[in-house]
Amino acid sequence: MRWNASLSEPAQRSSLVLMAVGLMVLSSLVNTSVFGLVKYVSAEIHPFEIVFFRSLFGFVTLSPILIRHGLSPLRTRHFGLYVVRVFFSISTTLAIWMALSLAPLAKVTAISFSQPLFATVLAALFIGEAIRARRITALAVGFLGTLIIVRPGIGTLDAGSILAVVGAACSATTVIFIRVLSRTDSTTTLTLYSTILGAPLSFMAAVWFWKTPTLEQLGWLALIGVAGVIGQLLFTQAYKLADVAVVSPATFTRLIWAALIGYVVFAEVPDRWVWLGGGLIFAAVTYITYRERALGPEDGPENEREKGG
Repeated sequence: MRWNASLSEPAQRSSLVLMAVGLMVLSSLVNTSVFGLVKYVSAEIHPFEIVFFRSLFGFVTLSPILIRHGLSPLRTRHFGLYVVRVFFSISTTLAIWMALSLAPLAKVTAISFSQPLFATVLAALFIGEAIRARRITALAVGFLGTLIIVRPGIGTLDAGSILAVVGAACSATTVIFIRVLSRTDSTTTLTLYSTILGAPLSFMAAVWFWKTPTLEQLGWLALIGVAGVIGQLLFTQAYKLADVAVVSPATFTRLIWAALIGYVVFAEVPDRWVWLGGGLIFAAVTYITYRERALGPEDGPENEREKGG
């Protein structure tokens, strides 16, 4: 990607951060829509089978790339990492989609907000990304908003909630693999391997719960596959442009999309706690994005204190 030479390095970095956050917000809308479709289809089709068809139709969507460019987009020195990454990606999808069949859309979405916390810690531990104190504070505020929505208590941790937490942890691990692989491989390569390896691996799980879909169900499954690819492309590109700790908070915008889809499609009316928690989440997202745009690459925690910001 080329940038105007007249722009200073801090200005270019600011534009990259803004673009990355924008892509993640759009990805969150697409992926939450997929959640809604999965919740609708899972009433008749097992989530394992839905995962398989998502990978299958995702591969069909991306096949023109292979037809045009041959096998060149699949060239990589890190095939083993892709296999492990796809394992965690499938685990994420299975856990969250099974949770969607057991719990309300808004609740599963809210619990999945814990993913940025997992991702930020893993990024600091394994790939050396810096965590500024203000990032931690913003993430903590966002997570507090999630807790207000979920309101955990004794005896309320049902199977759907447990699966959602497992899915969030696996998703965070997938993010770290994306961040590492994107240093050398393109977004197209990352997405292609996700669908090519995902289809056979998910089929091994789906075959035990197989139910031949009707034409109508097949149409919904195809839409899930196509939208899933689009969401993943946006998701992967966002993490190529900026650090995990910068981009991850933008996934909190899924709350608004989940509330709207839940209300319109499933007649789920979010209570006041959802909106209170959502207000905290959006405050956190807005603040951390503003801070990352304001700070230059040389700025660290010490400089933040000097600037009073």
